[in-house]
Amino acid sequence: MAEYNQLYQMARYYDIALRRDVSPEVDFMLAVYRHYVRREVRAMIDIACGPGYHAREFARRGVQAFGLDLRPEMVDFAQEQAKAEGVEVTWLVADMCCFKLSQPVDMAICIFDGLDALLENRAIVEHLRTVSANLSPQGIYLLEHTHPQFSSLNHYGEFRYSGQVNGTSVDILWAVNRPSFNPVTNVAEVEIEVRVHEGDQQQIFRDSARERLLLPQELAILVEQSQALQIVGCYGDFNLNQPFDNSDASNRMITVLQKL
Repeated sequence: MAEYNQLYQMARYYDIALRRDVSPEVDFMLAVYRHYVRREVRAMIDIACGPGYHAREFARRGVQAFGLDLRPEMVDFAQEQAKAEGVEVTWLVADMCCFKLSQPVDMAICIFDGLDALLENRAIVEHLRTVSANLSPQGIYLLEHTHPQFSSLNHYGEFRYSGQVNGTSVDILWAVNRPSFNPVTNVAEVEIEVRVHEGDQQQIFRDSARERLLLPQELAILVEQSQALQIVGCYGDFNLNQPFDNSDASNRMITVLQKL
C-alpha cells in the first residue's frame, strides 16, 4: 500500500493545508443515499479518513459515524478534533482491504483519491468485497477521484494546498517531480514538498509514494469482478444535477456503488 509516511505522521500540518468545510459534500452524500435507497442514512464509515472531516460532519448531524485510517497519527488527531468539537465518532486504525465493523453501516465513503493507494487490481477487488461485507442491504459506497481531465496517463498534473492556523502556515506542493503514470500498471512515483512556517522557523521536507490512476472503465470492470457491488451513478461534482462529463462544471469523478 502506498503512503506519504512523513506527511501522514504530521497530521497537524496536513490538517492546516487541507482543512475545508465539507458540509456541502455531506449534503450531497445524504442526498445520494436518499435518492438511491429512499430513506435516511443512519450509520456510515469514512474510509482513509485522515483527520476525519466527513465522519465528524456526519456525527454532527446525528448519524452514527466510523472513521478508518491506516495511520495511527491521523486517527489520534481526528479523535482529538472530534472530542474538542463534542461529537462522537468510532475511530479505527485498520487496513481498508481487511476490516470488520461492529455492525453494518448504510453508507461508506472514500474521498480525495483515497483509493489510489491500492496499486493492484486484486487489492481493489478485495477492498470492494470488504466494504460490501460491512454495508447493510442496499448500502451505498461513494468514491471520489480527480477528474481525468486534470490527471491522466501522460499528465499527472500539479496541485497545491495551503493554509494557516494560529501563526503556522503550511504549503503542500504535489507532484514536484513531474511524474507520469506507467502505461502498463497505471502507477506513478509521486513526490511532494511540504513547507512549514512557524514563527521564525521554517521547515521544508520531501515525501513520496506510489499512486494508482483508476480510470472509469477500469473501475467498472473491477466492480463487476468483485461480484459484491454495482455502479448505479456517476457525477462530475457534489451535485446530483451534474453528470460526469467533460464540461467545465464537471471537475470531480464521483462514482456511486450499491451493494448487490
